[in-house]
Amino acid sequence: MKKNFKAGTMLNPVPAVMVSLGEGEKANIITIAWTGIINSDPPMTYISVRPERHSYGLLKESGEFVINLTTEDLAKATDFCGVKSGRDIDKWQATGLTKEGCQIVKCPQIKESPLSLECKVVECKALGSHDMFIAEIVAVNVDENLIDEEGKIWLDKAHPLAYLHGEYFGLKKYPIGKFGFSVMKAKTKKRVNKETNNRYRG
Repeated sequence: MKKNFKAGTMLNPVPAVMVSLGEGEKANIITIAWTGIINSDPPMTYISVRPERHSYGLLKESGEFVINLTTEDLAKATDFCGVKSGRDIDKWQATGLTKEGCQIVKCPQIKESPLSLECKVVECKALGSHDMFIAEIVAVNVDENLIDEEGKIWLDKAHPLAYLHGEYFGLKKYPIGKFGFSVMKAKTKKRVNKETNNRYRG
């Protein structure tokens, strides 16, 4: 039996990402949990930001940002960039994170992040506590160490970080299944399981 609660933001887990934005000395980092993919063609994403946040003005001014995926190794920096304000501190200097140029947008990406999505805002929707910045993903940057000989990206090797009800969790677990495993034919499932075992268990 489930217990009833009032309506709230109880969709968990969610990604904890560091969003870089602004140019030059104005460049800042803000940690965001309200983000996700909302369309595949064209590739679209969003971030939701409170208007009182320092980064809100930078977003409105430039209309660009970069979503930088986080890892277990980046957990402390991720948390720091969420609790400290860019009005008071240079988060790049405080965390030791490195600015790196992007392909298209003018704001920097975070070099230490395994994957960075360059985004251009197409719409801003005021929703209440937060404004949602809907954006097109215009370029993707991936750490070469996560790409195999066939060009496939293995993000799990970066040990990505998730946010669950106020706490950070790593994702090092063995996968439960591959997309479509519930309807795979026995022969296909056997082959996929063998490939997975070789990859994760050696």
